[in-house]
Amino acid sequence: MATDSNKAIHWQRTRGLMIVHLVIWFIFSFVVHWFAPQLNKVSFIGFPLGFYMAAQGSLIVFVVQLFVFAKQQETIDRECGMAED
Repeated sequence: MATDSNKAIHWQRTRGLMIVHLVIWFIFSFVVHWFAPQLNKVSFIGFPLGFYMAAQGSLIVFVVQLFVFAKQQETIDRECGMAED
């Protein structure tokens, strides 16, 4: 059973996790694309890095981030006694 103390800790840790993942999302959604012309000077697997990140790289990061977030949130839920069975 979750106590008020556990609920506060759970929310604090969940909020921190969300902020970290939103910053990562922002970087790969906007920052990488803003600097695509500069990134195109670097080659990755034969493609300009800016093009690769816009076409494939960001999507791969988002999918990986989804699974990492779910695992981290499940850990927080279990440690704070809020996990679903």
